[in-house]
Amino acid sequence: MRMPVDRRQMLLGSGLFLMTLPVSAAREALKIPQGAGPLPAEWIGAPSITLWDGLPPGSPRTAPKPSITLDPTFITGVARPEMRLFRPKRSNGQAILTIPGGAYTFVSIRNEGTDVARTFTELGYTVFVLVYRLPGEGWANRADVPLQDAQRAMRLIKSRAGQFSIDPDRISVIGFSAGGHLAASLITAGRDGCYDGRDAADQLDPLPSLAALIYPVISTEPPYTHQQSVEMLLGPNPTAEAIERRSPARRIGANTPPTFLVHALDDVPVPSQNSLLFLDAMQRARRPVEIHLFEEGGHGFGIGPSNAPAGQWPQLLSAFIARHMAPS
Repeated sequence: MRMPVDRRQMLLGSGLFLMTLPVSAAREALKIPQGAGPLPAEWIGAPSITLWDGLPPGSPRTAPKPSITLDPTFITGVARPEMRLFRPKRSNGQAILTIPGGAYTFVSIRNEGTDVARTFTELGYTVFVLVYRLPGEGWANRADVPLQDAQRAMRLIKSRAGQFSIDPDRISVIGFSAGGHLAASLITAGRDGCYDGRDAADQLDPLPSLAALIYPVISTEPPYTHQQSVEMLLGPNPTAEAIERRSPARRIGANTPPTFLVHALDDVPVPSQNSLLFLDAMQRARRPVEIHLFEEGGHGFGIGPSNAPAGQWPQLLSAFIARHMAPS
């Protein structure tokens, strides 16, 4: 049951409410996976699948350059978007496309990429980690650029399903933070024509069979939105039409796949109301949906703290997939 909140709580997010609750002074600090650092060996060794032959759509005259100040695991300057492939020792015939976050400013490929791949390959899934183009790096039609890459990635996975020993009708997408916004856009606006087709793969339906949105940015307007993500995607002064096109909760329809939502109630940058907005819209559309709201975890916890309930979401998601995914 959703608790009523006053205007001040709405502006500051549900963390304000939690501050009034008694907390044990002896509570152990959360053990949250870190996103920063050098490139993991497993990332370096993973096969790369380039999304586009030749230049991607809307390429600028000068290719974007990587940041020299951010850690290597926060990827910028994405001139050649790609997927990295991670195979399980024993496949269950299913695949996951994971879309890391980073406020549409960078792509966090450690805590929301390789950590996710390791966790889900252990459960039998073939995992693809998407490195998508960043809309503020000079591309034409900036609001469409990440979605173009997500559409193309899903189509390539389906077109090569036999090569990867997976069922093209049993592919899920997981998105984190701004990557959660991109995943939500894929499942609600993925059939929009965002680029000219280049090969037979582009004739395939880009919708996945199921989605998981982990602390996603859903709202593109105050008071709940993450302003940096919205500005990077839409620019500093987006029109009402641009906001509408990239507000995924407003675009849920009869074809929106079953969706699994995860959020921490103490998430300040992206308040849990974002997931609740998507939940409400899914319920109004009578689409299958499940939500898990955790007391603690903050923002950007990836696969979750190992010493708190939020760290159990991968297993809960696997159970959700098993309930909704048709057997091969």
